[in-house]
Amino acid sequence: MKNILKTYLQRFQESLFLLLPFKSSTLSVLFISALFLTTSFAKAQEVATKVNITLADVLSIDSESAANGGAVDFRYETVSDYNSQKTATVPKSLVVTFSKAFDVKVRANGEYFENGINQIPINVITIQRNESSTLMGKSTPIILSTTDQVLVGSAALGLKLQLDLDYIIPKAKSSSTDILGKPAGSYTQTVTYTASAL
Repeated sequence: MKNILKTYLQRFQESLFLLLPFKSSTLSVLFISALFLTTSFAKAQEVATKVNITLADVLSIDSESAANGGAVDFRYETVSDYNSQKTATVPKSLVVTFSKAFDVKVRANGEYFENGINQIPINVITIQRNESSTLMGKSTPIILSTTDQVLVGSAALGLKLQLDLDYIIPKAKSSSTDILGKPAGSYTQTVTYTASAL
């Protein structure tokens, strides 16, 4: 390659002497053409860079979830209340972001809804996934207990999946001595939800 370049340069120099009588503009064109010919023999260069994408599993029950410090209220004030099923639907009970399939479990933190020494057993409540939910998976109604139970199983991964929940007190419980005949007042228990990867 060096020999070829050397030969071109020598020929170019010889051409310059022959072209002295020509105008300077013609010489400029010839010089640029010769320079192009000599540089066209330069070899292409390349480098390579690795691009890395590092992923971590994401697991989040968003703070906008209604179950995050929220409350569900049932009121029994009339004969009709005690003689019917009551349902409280809570949109966005859980708003979940997960990078893999997961389960949602539910449990009560105690065996009774309590008002001082007065108690209502927690099994008066049934919790189920409402059809308006965008969080999908295997779902069956859960009768509340102190044991973790799968409310939605094998839920598909996704971003800000919304679980809307129905809290139900069936007529059979409303009209039973579990509720009917208890002293007036507010009975309270905490319900805990857990989302965990499969």
